Amino acid sequence: MAFEIVCEVEPPMKPDLTRVRHQIGVLSPVADSFLIPDNHIGRATVSSVAVAHEVQAMGARGIACLNSRDRNLLGFRRDLLTAAAYGVDRFLFVYGDKPTAGGRTSELTVRAMMEETRAAAEDAVFAGCAPFQIGVTTGLRKTAEWKRSADFTFVQVSYSVDELLRWRDGARLTGPVYAGVMVLASAGMARNLAAAIPDIAIPAELVDAVERDRAAGVAAACEQVLAIRDSGAFDGVHLVPVSRYREVAARLEREL
Repeated sequence: MAFEIVCEVEPPMKPDLTRVRHQIGVLSPVADSFLIPDNHIGRATVSSVAVAHEVQAMGARGIACLNSRDRNLLGFRRDLLTAAAYGVDRFLFVYGDKPTAGGRTSELTVRAMMEETRAAAEDAVFAGCAPFQIGVTTGLRKTAEWKRSADFTFVQVSYSVDELLRWRDGARLTGPVYAGVMVLASAGMARNLAAAIPDIAIPAELVDAVERDRAAGVAAACEQVLAIRDSGAFDGVHLVPVSRYREVAARLEREL
């Protein structure tokens, strides 16, 4: 299997797909597929299934992220039907970021979503549709047993290739595994990221470099992508370019 770069796009928070189309167009020369977040950072966005369909209409591969936080069982079944109608068959199931307003439905979990999706393969309603592929996320720790039945796994963002390799060496996963790489766009972003996800260690020297030169975050992320590829330990990366997608695309196009 060739090394795959899955680029995350910033989903639209208003009914206009112009920006997301631009991201896809710019990143297409270096991306093998695109991940579309679901209600990104706890705010309402255009349906990830609808955007994944748009990605595919542009000739690329889409992965629709679905979070368990915002769904009850009926809503999730609606999403599966919509995805099948649109020809979207790859999902990443996540818990979901903390919402900016209101709470979560609490009815569904990632595990329940996996079970429902597997059951859909036996449902006559989905006869003739491509089988759904399910991805899950994991931190840099032992992966829960039930997650190992997923078709692919996205690993938590890390700023240390060595840390990723140590984790991979002990992880018993048989499907494709994608290491998380995120561009550090500013020192402020580093502080916010560290506060939101304490498990992520961001090297002080990288924060200092980005504070001096914003291009340093792009350079570091692209170097990390190449180092992960060259290690042979992962099937690909889940690359989060944030707002720096133009710079990321230009640099990777030169170096890949």
